[in-house]
Amino acid sequence: MRKHTTRMLALAAGSALALSACGGAEVGGEPTGGATDDATAGGGGESIKIGIKFDQPGLGYQDGAEFTGFDVDVARYVAGELGYGEDQIEFVESISANRETMLQNGDVDMIFATYSITDARKEVIDFAGPYFIAGQDLLVSVDNTDITGPETLEGKNLCSVTGSTSAQKIKDNHAAGVNLLERPGYAECVTALVAGQVDAVTTDDIILAGLAATEANAGKLKVVGNPFSEENYGVGLPKGSDQCEAINEAITKMIDDGTWEELVTKNTEGTGYTPNADLNPPTPDDCA
Repeated sequence: MRKHTTRMLALAAGSALALSACGGAEVGGEPTGGATDDATAGGGGESIKIGIKFDQPGLGYQDGAEFTGFDVDVARYVAGELGYGEDQIEFVESISANRETMLQNGDVDMIFATYSITDARKEVIDFAGPYFIAGQDLLVSVDNTDITGPETLEGKNLCSVTGSTSAQKIKDNHAAGVNLLERPGYAECVTALVAGQVDAVTTDDIILAGLAATEANAGKLKVVGNPFSEENYGVGLPKGSDQCEAINEAITKMIDDGTWEELVTKNTEGTGYTPNADLNPPTPDDCA
């Protein structure tokens, strides 16, 4: 990918599937109702509360006391650069519809949850990053040949998640003739797809690849492979946070030292997913 493509291909050949196998830190600390003073200042506090998804294999996934996935691994790396040990991290579920509210209310200190940077969201919260660029795509049954992109959705039943940019893009750009069903999480959308209640599920390609590769769905579903957007995954922060620069420095270091490539490969191996090499790894935006 740009300057790292060769090394990433080599890593991909030797990495083990980590959708469910890679271990994670146990929840650290008791709920504190928001960032401690030390956490707000940039590290070393008693704990840091980080919002992630709990239902996205390969990105943010909870299995008992373990949390796995690319977002989770990036969050651990960044938190480490801010001065926190793994036992000081408390992971909190952050569903799409609640992310801005959680940051505004101090329920979490930051969010790593396939959180696309948008102008509308920047009105109420801040972002660091991006640390990854995905693209919106479609998930269908493995034998489906009718749906090849958003232009083939007319008359189809489509599922996405409430509060996601994916749902909003369909409403804004492809709503005519599409029956959009919104659910709280992608697991519910995939269940509806497998049951034949909808014809397709839409969200970012890396999310869909992880969902399709799970043991329960393997051989039943496929990603169309025709992305139609660019989704810049950022780190959600409370408005006015002073953490942006330090987080961007951590992301840049993660890319430069090769960790970014390792984490992407580890968490996508076995899914058939290949990140867009023209867009990844990204360069973090300047902080406002």
